[in-house]
Amino acid sequence: MQLPRRVFLALALGAPVSASRAADRSILLATTTSAENSGLLGYLLPRFEKASGIRVKVVAVGTGQALKLGERGDADLLLLHHPPSEEAFVAAGFGIDRREIMANDFLLVGPAEDPAGARGRDVLAAFRAIAASGAPFVSRGDASGTHERERELWRAAGIDPGSAARGWYREAGSGMGATLNIAAAMGAYTLADRGTWASFANRRGLVVLVEGDPRLSNVYAVTLVNPARHPHVKVAEARALADWLGGPEGQAAIGSFEVGGTRPFRPIATARAVPGSDGGR
Repeated sequence: MQLPRRVFLALALGAPVSASRAADRSILLATTTSAENSGLLGYLLPRFEKASGIRVKVVAVGTGQALKLGERGDADLLLLHHPPSEEAFVAAGFGIDRREIMANDFLLVGPAEDPAGARGRDVLAAFRAIAASGAPFVSRGDASGTHERERELWRAAGIDPGSAARGWYREAGSGMGATLNIAAAMGAYTLADRGTWASFANRRGLVVLVEGDPRLSNVYAVTLVNPARHPHVKVAEARALADWLGGPEGQAAIGSFEVGGTRPFRPIATARAVPGSDGGR
């Protein structure tokens, strides 16, 4: 379920959340656009709400923006997929009880004719081939978990696509679905998460060119906003959602979610939070 547009924009732009939010039995989940665009949350949250009586309001933004919401106490729970950023959030005292709940993978997609010769199973070799050919590449450019992973891959490939004026590298500054639309229109390469790709209908000539490289693993985790930092957050209700997602019912629902005949997410929750995820408390 989505917040009204005006509330979504206020949160995304940094406006404070009204204290009246605490009056009802609901929580605010800040999450990455990939979890929303894939349709997964629309599948999971009604099941949780029916079981718990707790309403979940969703703000779907890039990882960087979601973390800022958590830092300000403008969300109760985060669902993200960039472990280094999440671990730094916990270490700084903003979050507690980070728990890995599911995984999928990233894909390099591009035009079927593959002008760069990127097709294969080595994503770093593919990135080097794209850079060498000057074929267009569209980056999300929004400090999301996908964007951060893409930048890590460029660094590992020994390439700085932002240096000099590289006409082949474009930053969309948008979510995954919009970035895929731009890549499809341009006949460009891009990095996508499997969940959004599975639900993306406007593929035109885009196909999967690289998958299966271990460097493309994509882990999602939930992290509670620290009530010691922000006493107003609804920690009990947020923990109820985290426990449900990591428990038998939520894990079964994650594993049964299908898009286009595929199951893009794999449940991986353990019985407890990730060691060291309590911010030292």
